[in-house]
Amino acid sequence: MAHLQAVHSTLQPQHNNYSQLTTYCDEHNQVAWGYMNAAPRPCFTGTLLREIVDWFGDIAKRLDDPETADVNYVVVASAHPGVYNLGGDLNLFRQLIEARDRDSLYKYAQACIRPLFLNALHLNRPNLKTITLVQGDALGGGFECALSGNVLIAERGSKMGFPEILFNLFPGMGAMTLLGRKIGYGKAEKVILSGKLYTAEEMYELGAVDILAEPGGGEQAVYEFIRKEARQRNGALALRAARELSQPIAHDELMRIAEIWVDAALRLEAKDLRMMERLVARQTGRAEPAAASGSAVLSA
Repeated sequence: MAHLQAVHSTLQPQHNNYSQLTTYCDEHNQVAWGYMNAAPRPCFTGTLLREIVDWFGDIAKRLDDPETADVNYVVVASAHPGVYNLGGDLNLFRQLIEARDRDSLYKYAQACIRPLFLNALHLNRPNLKTITLVQGDALGGGFECALSGNVLIAERGSKMGFPEILFNLFPGMGAMTLLGRKIGYGKAEKVILSGKLYTAEEMYELGAVDILAEPGGGEQAVYEFIRKEARQRNGALALRAARELSQPIAHDELMRIAEIWVDAALRLEAKDLRMMERLVARQTGRAEPAAASGSAVLSA
């Protein structure tokens, strides 16, 4: 947790009864920080998803209240050392697939898309910019979450990728939409079908990562980005608005892809579910440091 302490010692913690999300407010720099801390695994639990949406709602209310200080930036990061987020709750997926519970699978997909969509559209507030800070592994839905930020900052050595193809599925909560818009749909499809982990440096070269930070220097890189953007913030926000007109992200698009994902999940066979179960065990064991190599996480 050392990477949190230097920044957090100067921030105002917010006491909002979240159990899987720790939030801070930096009123001086007008930054809202949220650190994911899901349990029992660093994945997207129902509780974490609800708390992120609630936090976003609180920020939107603050922005709409002329009596409160402005927030110009929202940062979604992780409190788990070495892990940003490992994605969907694979244990829940397996249970719902075995139970043939299509409605619950679709509701979970909806719950995942809700905060992702809000983050991508900067809470529908034109003067707000969202930042995702990756300081460790971002897999599956965790990588989708990272891609949903208006700016993706990643520490060197962090790993990112979509393991879903290894159990005969695909990432259905925004991967193609978000990654395709950043690096092109052909390259995005190759990344998704590879099932491999990429380093932050590799994703930077592809264009998925916007800013590389040194290990342990992620928070500092956030403030450096904010400092530099201050000189051109009006132009940068206007350019983003223009890009959103030319490359809009539609909620309906995300939800229709999620339906394809649900139907594909229900077609998985026993061997695919066994692979999913092995990945659940690896998620549960992520109190251990991130695996020594990207292939080792996914190929066993």
